Amino acid sequence: MRFKAHQIAQFLQGTVQGNPDVEVWQVCKIEEGVTGGLSFLANPKYISFIYDTQASIVLVNQDFVAEKPISATLIRVPDAYSAFTKILELYQSQWLQSKKGIEQPCFIANDVKITDGVYIGAFAYIGNNVKIGNNVKIFPHCYIGDNAVIGDNTVLYAGVKVYAHCIIGKNCILHSGCVIGSDGFGFAPQGDGSYKKIPQIGNVSIEDNVEIGANTTIDRATLGSTYIREGVKLDNLIQVAHNVEIGKYTVIAAQTGISGSTKIGKYCMIGGQVGIVGHLKIADRTQIGAQSGISNNIDEPKTAWRGSPAQPYRRQLRTEVLWRKLPEMYQELQELKNEIKKLQS
Repeated sequence: MRFKAHQIAQFLQGTVQGNPDVEVWQVCKIEEGVTGGLSFLANPKYISFIYDTQASIVLVNQDFVAEKPISATLIRVPDAYSAFTKILELYQSQWLQSKKGIEQPCFIANDVKITDGVYIGAFAYIGNNVKIGNNVKIFPHCYIGDNAVIGDNTVLYAGVKVYAHCIIGKNCILHSGCVIGSDGFGFAPQGDGSYKKIPQIGNVSIEDNVEIGANTTIDRATLGSTYIREGVKLDNLIQVAHNVEIGKYTVIAAQTGISGSTKIGKYCMIGGQVGIVGHLKIADRTQIGAQSGISNNIDEPKTAWRGSPAQPYRRQLRTEVLWRKLPEMYQELQELKNEIKKLQS
């Protein structure tokens, strides 16, 4: 679809500087601008590109001051980054809305009700008594087990697996390859050194507005539920073990592992490659730096932690300064020992 500058400005409640009738039909980066492209300038590091970009329209902050002529039409908005995000949301939603109907071949159990606006891609499997909400998009090669629930406007990209009895809320996004409801890692040691599997008969309950990255796995509970609360954002390649609870609006970066029965509070921020042992409690609004190891409860909210084993952020920084000095300190220690030997002799 084509849009004119004045139409975009009206949508974003911005003002046009330049040709109000110039048209765009694609989005692009400012440094890779093309005719018919819509771009934005938010980071000062990219200011130099705005004078040479071939993009037809560029979104800029209201307070942007040009130092030389600009060929592109500008649309001034309060926050260029947020405005461009709205454009991308509109662009993506139009594409998703175009996906409707049921492709073949696929399997859909007889008792599954499909409402208008639902899309089911080829080679999908929908089990018995599955409840699918309005406007759900299920891409090819997805599996949805018996008695699962998929809320309104949720998108399951190609290859997502949702095991039986799991619940996915409204407006969720599950990226390719993620697995919801696989068995928790539960094994009872036996007298002969072997392990006996403990049946995992719970489920996973994901609330509204959650996004889960590609190849992330969330294990079903041994009993009860593994909970992913409202607004949680999980990156790619994250492991969430059985009976974990992640509080609402918490964000977690890639390759983090959370062991069984740990409870993470609300509004937490957890960096990549963090390891959290089982049966812990992490207070609300905790921040954990990348590659940290958490082996104890964090009881005080609004604190920052880093390191393995983790310690308060500022203390860890001081520890790192000393750690870098260890070779020199060791050399000084050896010299002192030699001096003491000389004095003793």
